[in-house]
Amino acid sequence: MAKKPGTKNTSGRGQRDLTVKVKTARGRKMSSTLWLQRQLNDPYVKRAKAEGYRGRAAFKILELDDKFRFLVPGARVVDLGCAPGGWCQVAVGRINALGEKQGKKVGTILGVDLQEVEPIAGAETHQLDFMEDDADQKVKDWLGGKADVVMSDMAASASGHKQTDHLRIIALCEAAAYFAFDVLEDGGTFVAKVLAGGAEGELQKLLKQKFTKVVNVKPPASRSDSSEKFVVATGFRGDAKTEED
Repeated sequence: MAKKPGTKNTSGRGQRDLTVKVKTARGRKMSSTLWLQRQLNDPYVKRAKAEGYRGRAAFKILELDDKFRFLVPGARVVDLGCAPGGWCQVAVGRINALGEKQGKKVGTILGVDLQEVEPIAGAETHQLDFMEDDADQKVKDWLGGKADVVMSDMAASASGHKQTDHLRIIALCEAAAYFAFDVLEDGGTFVAKVLAGGAEGELQKLLKQKFTKVVNVKPPASRSDSSEKFVVATGFRGDAKTEED
């Protein structure tokens, strides 16, 4: 039987620390070394590699969907800022995009990103800035209609200044929300990453005007030391007016 870390090893090899440690290499900052060490010891990173997902973020959307059930067979889904593609991979299976579940409706997953994304079986991806004036119409044309789900795991590039980063991601999430208002079917769902920090109050107010239910949740796959959380807005009311209308 394997010994627990920190107990004596009777094989004569001494104690063994099962945590992978990374030496600080010349030219690499301590922060980078700590990040790499955390990645090497992250169980979600290991699971993603074992299960064929493109990143640990795939488990965030898996856990959110386990709770709220918005990725259903036959759904038409838009993934904003989809690179590297983990959320699209999850959606493919859950909405039956490949038609593998006999007797179930076949869904569509459309991923868009500023950068080109390596092809994903069962998903359609496009290089597109979703904030372009005609982006919503392009997406509806590609989908062949409106979407049932708009989801986003986007985050603005980190500046190193916590308040600035918070404001940037809230602004990005608001832009994604307005995009969702243009492409969602009535009853649709909007899922997006935000950062806790105070400025999200206006976003919450906006979403509550357009959806019947708005919930904030931190899935287990979201690191405990991260301020990120996710907003899940369900029951889109396309005819509801916002204060800006």
